[in-house]
Formats: sequence, C-alpha cells, structure tokens
Amino acid sequence: MASVDHLKQRKGAFRIALIPPEVLDALNDGLLETVNLNEFMALELPRLARSVAAQIGLDPASERVADTCAMLPAFKPMQRHGHIARAFYDLAGDHPERDAVAHRLATHASDVARCWATQWLPMSGLTLPEQLAAVRRFAADAHFGVREMAWMGVREATIGALDQALALLQPWTADPDPNIRRFASELTRPRGVWCPQIERLKAEPWLALPLLEPLRADPSRYVQNSVANWLNDASRTQPDWVEATCARWLAESDSAETRYIARRALRTLAKRPPEAP
Repeated sequence: MASVDHLKQRKGAFRIALIPPEVLDALNDGLLETVNLNEFMALELPRLARSVAAQIGLDPASERVADTCAMLPAFKPMQRHGHIARAFYDLAGDHPERDAVAHRLATHASDVARCWATQWLPMSGLTLPEQLAAVRRFAADAHFGVREMAWMGVREATIGALDQALALLQPWTADPDPNIRRFASELTRPRGVWCPQIERLKAEPWLALPLLEPLRADPSRYVQNSVANWLNDASRTQPDWVEATCARWLAESDSAETRYIARRALRTLAKRPPEAP
C-alpha cells in the first residue's frame, strides 16, 4: 500500500473541483482524514464504505453493504452516514470477533470511519454512564469532525437522563484536555446545532451551572466559544438570567477569558431593539 504521509499536511482545497485526484483516492480508500468540508462532501461514500468494511474485517461484498450503498442517494447527506453505521453495526453483531471489529473502526485512519463508530453508541443499548465512558475517546479525538459526532452520538441519552448526565459530566470540566472540557459544555447546550433541543435547559438553564461555572475563565478559546454559545442559546429563552450570570461572572472574575465569553454570550441580546419608552 502506497504511503500517504506526504498528503497529511496539505491545505484543503477551496472548491471540490480543485481537490487533487491523489487526495480523493486516498480519502475514498480510507487512508486519509478529511481536512475541510469540501473534502467531506466530495467523498464517494459507497467506495469508502466498502474500503472501510474490508479494513475492519467485514465483508465489503455482503448483501447488507451492497443494499445500503444502493439506497444512499435516497437520503440526505448526513443521514447516509447513519445508514452505513447501522449496516456495519448489524454486520459486526454476527462477527466472531465483534470487539476487534469495533476497535478497528474506532481507531481507523479515516475520520469518517471513526464518526461511524460514534454512531454505534445510541444503537448499543448501553446505559448513560457506559455511553459516556465509551464516547470519551472520541470526545478527545484529534479531528474536529469526530469530536462533533461524539457529542451528537450521546445527545439523546443525555436528554433522557439529564440530571444524571449533569452530575457525571462535572469531573470532565476539570480535565487537562480542553477537548474533554469542551465536550461537557457542547453536549448540554440547550439548543445546539443539528440535534434535539434540551427543553429543560431552555426553561431552566441554571441547572447546568455546575458545568458552566468551572469553565467561565477557561484558558482554551475552543472551550470559551462553547460556553459562550451555551449561554447564547439560553439567552433566547431566559435572557434576564444570562445577563445576570454574565454580570456576576465579570464581577467575580474580571479576566480576559471571562470578558470574551460574556461578550459572545450576549451577542444575540445586544441586537435586540430598545424597548419603547
């Protein structure tokens, strides 16, 4: 197998048409991570699915893989990934070395393959504590796309056991890894992006203060943005509480980090028209 090391430090193409054929081949063969959305959207999913299946020990020529690949055009782009993940999960269930297959998918060279591994979690029947333990490796993944899929993979379980989730995630806010700290915030955003909303936190965002307080002056901009977005979500339903929280944080922790979080957290409220006299 030819080395793709010389491709790993590339800058992503600005348009899909400009992606070099060598890069596309490596991406579709499961040998390389995507570096931007254009590469992700340019993937030939049937080819990648068959490549990854063979590499993790599943039969790429199986009827299940063939049927799944054939029906992909009928679904929206992100839904297609869920169908591939489900097909792999079901095939792995009958495999004599299921755990080895799962490990190979979770540690695959392709970020997209690792994203499929995160989608196994809601299919697994694991309890919330077990899902959080299993998702941790993906929450700390070096690839941004895998980290996003990680929190989305356990979102519904978190909503279903919110009080337990908030308690279990508290130690994550003190983790040395900013990716882990950010996960605790991003997973519990009241609104979030491309995911179910957390109605209880829209109505009662103060329930998550045990997670947010330790992050109010976090040194990582990645974490700061997540905390600010969390509060901005909450400002749409509890604006007075968000304003009061930011004011208190600034009074208690007047650091550059806290000022940045507060400014971004209040950005939607800052656009409100002034009240009529």
